[in-house]
Amino acid sequence: MTLVPAVKVSRRIAEIGREAWDACAGNPAYLGNPFVRFDFLDAVEQANCAVERTGWGPQHLVVEDEEGRAAAVMPLYLKSHSQGEYIFDHAWADAYERAGGQYYPKLLCAAPFTPASGPRLLVRPDVDPEEAWALLLGGALGVCERYGASSLHVNFPTQDEWRWMGGHGLALREGQQYHWENRGYGSFDDFLGALSSGRRKTIRRERREAQAGLEICCVTGADLTEEHWDAFFEFYMDTGSRKWGRPYLNRRFFSLLGERMADRVLLIMARRDGRWIAGALNLIGDDCLFGRNWGSVEEVPFLHFELCYYQAIDWAIGRGLPRVEAGAQGQHKIARGYLPKPVYSAHYIADPALRAPVEAFVRRERAGVEADMEWLAEEYSPFRKDG
Repeated sequence: MTLVPAVKVSRRIAEIGREAWDACAGNPAYLGNPFVRFDFLDAVEQANCAVERTGWGPQHLVVEDEEGRAAAVMPLYLKSHSQGEYIFDHAWADAYERAGGQYYPKLLCAAPFTPASGPRLLVRPDVDPEEAWALLLGGALGVCERYGASSLHVNFPTQDEWRWMGGHGLALREGQQYHWENRGYGSFDDFLGALSSGRRKTIRRERREAQAGLEICCVTGADLTEEHWDAFFEFYMDTGSRKWGRPYLNRRFFSLLGERMADRVLLIMARRDGRWIAGALNLIGDDCLFGRNWGSVEEVPFLHFELCYYQAIDWAIGRGLPRVEAGAQGQHKIARGYLPKPVYSAHYIADPALRAPVEAFVRRERAGVEADMEWLAEEYSPFRKDG
């Protein structure tokens, strides 16, 4: 397979098209990761969430084969801020600008507004990945130079991509999240049986209190309606306004998500006396349930844990999924069976005056993150020591 060395840049993913993009993003090796598929990335653009006006200017890359077919693609954005990324470089930007530099614009390869790991250098199954990765990375660095961008950041790549990018000169950063792993459980009670007696009792109590007087519904596929999205958007806006001040996603995005990816969506909703009061949005991969957003309009003790963690575990066990990723941050997840796991990012800094301190920082940070994960898992794991 011969690849054309010239890399194309598209200002909208729609210019590339679903068939061409998903020929790469649909590689079976990516295990149905929903966040890199055409329908998800196009929805954030069609809803005007990830567009130039919001500081997310698409610059998607395409590598073609000698027949003019897409052989590899890369979701890439020219950014005028660092919001919605979940890997934080605000301190780098502040330091550089105080020293007289201009940090923005920068380039970001990521799934917008999504702290979930997955492939970022997307290659058709019949194409040599390392050759395609080299062309994509070279193309991204070319776009960086063309726009005078300060940097290129690849957030939440796979570990293989991360290591490869480190071998090609990018600074490697490591963070942590909290993931639940299915150890062959046949039921939620089997999972509880693997925990210490104290944690079992606590979780059972939390679930009883959270469910009291409520109806819990897991909604996916053709059962999703605009009524569900209306309710969930109210929850999302309430949470977003309290946490960040300006939620990233708008109402149209959720309708597009339901229209195009209903079979990949799981809404876990709580209803009291016929009125929806809370909900958690998950996306479904072939090997993972990805928890994304949560919100409520009524304060109910432990309902957040019930909808976001316990119901997700129960649903994953019922479908034989190996893993649940519950999103960014939150050491409180450890007590609910979600243990520390590494997440990755890779960074190219154009100016050597900033590059050297960033590289020194991420080396020290990696060591600290790895030690912290080991300590947390050892000291706070809810699992029985004999398990």
